Amino acid sequence: MEQGQRSGSRPAEPGPCLSSPCGADQAASVSLLSAAGAEPGSRTLAVAAVLPAGGCGRMGVPTPKQFCPVLERPLISYTLQAMERACWIKDIIVVVTGENMEAMENIIKKYKHKRISLVEAGVTRHRSIFNGLKALADNQPNSRLSKPEVVIIHDAVRPFFEEDILLKVVTAAKEHGAAGAVRPLVSTVISPSADGCLDHSLERARHRASEMPQAFLFDVIYEAYQQCSDYDLEFGTECLQLALKYCHIKAKLVEGSPDLWKVTYKRDLYAAESIIKERISQEICIVMDTKENKEHIGHLLEEVLKTELNHIHVRSQALYNAGSDIQHINLEQCCNFVCVNVKEPDFQETQKLMSMLEESNFSILYSIVVVSVHFLDFKLVSPSQKMESLMWIREFAKKMKKRKILLYGLLINYSQKFYHGC
Repeated sequence: MEQGQRSGSRPAEPGPCLSSPCGADQAASVSLLSAAGAEPGSRTLAVAAVLPAGGCGRMGVPTPKQFCPVLERPLISYTLQAMERACWIKDIIVVVTGENMEAMENIIKKYKHKRISLVEAGVTRHRSIFNGLKALADNQPNSRLSKPEVVIIHDAVRPFFEEDILLKVVTAAKEHGAAGAVRPLVSTVISPSADGCLDHSLERARHRASEMPQAFLFDVIYEAYQQCSDYDLEFGTECLQLALKYCHIKAKLVEGSPDLWKVTYKRDLYAAESIIKERISQEICIVMDTKENKEHIGHLLEEVLKTELNHIHVRSQALYNAGSDIQHINLEQCCNFVCVNVKEPDFQETQKLMSMLEESNFSILYSIVVVSVHFLDFKLVSPSQKMESLMWIREFAKKMKKRKILLYGLLINYSQKFYHGC
């Protein structure tokens, strides 16, 4: 990691890439950004993101909530992973307190996050965001960062957003100067009087809850913060209001999804864990040695799983070119593999798959489950060979468990005369 002053921006050392280059959907996003208010022949819109992560929050636990573990991984790592999926975001600034700077550096290193720079936080939310914006300004000496045209501001404790909402607020900010995600109010908002009695209530249907992400033309929000009063810097929380108050920019409000909620209380950590578990269990990839033979047992297994598990996305991949395929699957949160061994008697297909998963570092982010299905012709394989296979799976599984890859073995006896697909 390139070392610098604690108060300045600190580009993090890029680790091995855990995600593939821009796919078709992301390429379309880049194309849309190029067209968003741009003149013919102009370059792609330059976009950066600032994530304030310096608060202690209201969780009532010693560890700041952004560093609390969810499935043994800090919450902020999930937010960074979601932000990194948008390959068109050039720089991601994480604003943390000086005392948590080292912890954040370790998270970046351990989970191989990319395009991350660290900036020291201020004493309030607005002061922290201002510090992040200063790091992106074009007048900073010895900075590797460049000023973007549009900047996204997002909370470090909102990990469940999709690239689509990022694209919507950025596109709207390019056109209107500022934009932010909103959601319908769940509860009615009331205003109490000085003596603690009801003064008035707001009509819920006419108001919205301000959420994140928000996006701004960089020059707009930077100017707003430069003009911001000490009172607003100390007590304010709404960035869209600053753009309106100091730059007279009326932000475009973009309807967001229910996934934009913020982890605030301790119980929210359990809800976040449940959501992550559900997401990573929604896809199964069947890996086999061929994709051409439609009668291959792997394809038959795929059809059975699709019928029996109709709420799960089941797909198959050929192992001979699985390097790129597995990368693509991982981006879509696939952590469950079924490896079908038919042609090879010594689990070569499983070993190839496990080697690819190890080299790719997928298990750094999530635990991976691999079910190795091995078909043995009971007329050709002796009981001692079957026992050797069972022992091999057991020992190999112990080794893989240390790398957060959970390997399970399934041996199936069959006769060649009943199966001709191999």
